[in-house]
Amino acid sequence: MIWLTAIACLVIGIVIGLIFSNHLNSSASRVKELENQIRDIKDNHLVYRDNVSDHFSMTADLVQHMTESYREVYQHLASGAQDLCSNEVASKLLPAGSDAVFEGNDDSNSADGLNPPKDYAAKQDPSQKGALSEEFGINKSISHNEEAPNTPKH
Repeated sequence: MIWLTAIACLVIGIVIGLIFSNHLNSSASRVKELENQIRDIKDNHLVYRDNVSDHFSMTADLVQHMTESYREVYQHLASGAQDLCSNEVASKLLPAGSDAVFEGNDDSNSADGLNPPKDYAAKQDPSQKGALSEEFGINKSISHNEEAPNTPKH
């Protein structure tokens, strides 16, 4: 009977060993499969980044070309206006000799009387403290030794 129990335990141990061995082999193959997937995803991501970079580079070149073409059309219109219209009309329509459309000239807004809103408060005097200064709005006529008129006395 002992021999029979020993043989049964041996067979059960071999079966458990085979199952455990298959489980380890399958997890190793799963790890290898996941590593391959990660590598493929990284390669696809690099290709995608290169494509995006190429796309925006091409877009920048096309916008630059479009701007140059627009400038040429504008200069053609300006010279045509000077040749075909009176000087007064030509100067009102298109100022030739300068790329006023392409320059950041703020005088055009002030000539129309339209000014964009400012995101700061204008100072009356350059020595005046700005609205973000710690001393802004504090009346310094009261000295530190005198008490303020509405200060309670303790």
